[in-house]
Amino acid sequence: MPQLEIAADGFRLDNRPFRIISGGLHYFRVHPEQWADRLHKARLLGLNTVETYVPWNLHAPRPGEFRLDGGLDLPRFLDAATDEGLHVLLRPGPYICAEWECGGLPSWLLAEDGIELRSRDPRFLEAVDDYLANLMAAVKPYLSTSGGPVIAVQLENEYGAYGSDTVYLAELADLLHTHGVDVPLFTCDQPADLARGGLDGVLRTVNFGSRVDAGLAELRRHQPTGPLMCSEFWIGWFDRWGGVHTTRDAADAAADLERLLAAGASVNIYMFHGGTNFGFTNGANDKGTYRPTVTSYDYDSLLDEAGDPTPKYEAFREVIARHAPVPAEPVPAPAPKLAPGTVELTECAGLLDQVHALGRAVPSGRPLSMEQLGQDFGFVLYETIVPMAGPAVLRVGEVRDRAQVFVDGQPVGVLERETREHALAFLSPRHGAQLSVLVENQGRVNYGPGIHDRKGLLGEVTVNGAELAHWESRPLPLTRLDDLAFTLADTARPAVGPAFHRGSFVLGRPADGYLALTGWTKGHAWINGFPLGRYWSRGPQTTLFVPAPVLRPGRNEITVLELHAAVTRTVELRNLPDLGPTQD
Repeated sequence: MPQLEIAADGFRLDNRPFRIISGGLHYFRVHPEQWADRLHKARLLGLNTVETYVPWNLHAPRPGEFRLDGGLDLPRFLDAATDEGLHVLLRPGPYICAEWECGGLPSWLLAEDGIELRSRDPRFLEAVDDYLANLMAAVKPYLSTSGGPVIAVQLENEYGAYGSDTVYLAELADLLHTHGVDVPLFTCDQPADLARGGLDGVLRTVNFGSRVDAGLAELRRHQPTGPLMCSEFWIGWFDRWGGVHTTRDAADAAADLERLLAAGASVNIYMFHGGTNFGFTNGANDKGTYRPTVTSYDYDSLLDEAGDPTPKYEAFREVIARHAPVPAEPVPAPAPKLAPGTVELTECAGLLDQVHALGRAVPSGRPLSMEQLGQDFGFVLYETIVPMAGPAVLRVGEVRDRAQVFVDGQPVGVLERETREHALAFLSPRHGAQLSVLVENQGRVNYGPGIHDRKGLLGEVTVNGAELAHWESRPLPLTRLDDLAFTLADTARPAVGPAFHRGSFVLGRPADGYLALTGWTKGHAWINGFPLGRYWSRGPQTTLFVPAPVLRPGRNEITVLELHAAVTRTVELRNLPDLGPTQD
């Protein structure tokens, strides 16, 4: 494969002038059976390159582990890019932001008291060294210097928005080189952060979604020669629970792409295809108020969540064709979708009744954080005894992120981090009543200093001013639901949570579709054991994307964990998404 060079007048590939026209496509947000389809549509757009982050937290879920299986088979993704004739920009972090849980940093780092992430803290750098050693052992054959598609590797990610320690960046660069990276390195930062986030000898690139001329001018001010490149040209945005679905006019975004390409700049379109935060993988923001990101990462991108071209795809293709070769092949039509239908969830399993099948309790004097329990995603159930009868006030130092409180199995209230709630009044029915607190990790913060985001009940927990002792902390990662004992639901009574609900449906032929949970309140959904993600009646998103490869001809099973209550026992399969209302 040809090798990328950074010259004073721009990029060169095989000693010829080259412009990178790239699009963001995160393999971990797309079912692996659909990678080839998305990459083919990237080439048909006129892209010569695709960009992907690498999520450290998924590849190394525990210290000493490193996974490359299933949807984490990065070599398979790189092979698929090669088959499509596409180059790759690899962004391994260690921090990636990406609206991804903890910005891709593994939660087990936070088990270390006082650790400083994204710094020269020896504990952090030792973990990064191990991560890069494992990652690059798999990736090195795919570097362009070894005949592979990876033409450049990013150093850190928007570091200038977080810190200014160039020695830290230099140490990361040394680690990448030590572990075999011999293709060009680059950094990316927003215009105001270019000075803080760059490293001499490493190509600087800039991120923006508008004000193209100003962004490129600021990059040129910090880097007088060399290629101009926008590494994240934002053409849409992400959504948060309780907000609206964010969109950007296709003509407006295409006009800015025209300005970029007319200036001779290289570009990475963020996102070409956003995909989905399957399972519990969404991140969150906290700029004074905690805001968790939704399950969909549609991002109003060129391909929608199901991989179908949008009007923005056509508009961008026309722009690219004025500046680079675009294949003459027609753009594929939208893929077939599931026929609409209703599925009744006829079986039920109460969560509090069956916690023994979901995780093992750990006794301690105080509630243990998720990180202390060695847990990354999901829930923790905390249980203790209320030492009095009558009126009581529960007070918690910090709730990370949402706590449902039960006394003798009966719900008495909710404490939410987002609304800064720390106290809850209830009536204890007896001395020795059981206090149960189910805490949901709604997504670790992925941007800014808030990435040091430990989960669970943090700090002192008291009732009527007296600290509670003798806790049991039970991790509930919900990675396996096989041991739950379901019984037939009582159709005469409403479905009250927290409880799992299960039903089945029969398909002749699998196809992409959407699961709608109208009438349900908040929880998670699985199809055939595959975690579709979170739902929440507060919106904006009201459907969950169902990739065709998780379905099968014949009988299919839907499982829903409803945390509160539902006014129905049915869910809907749909052929169209509903990501919510947009801003007027």
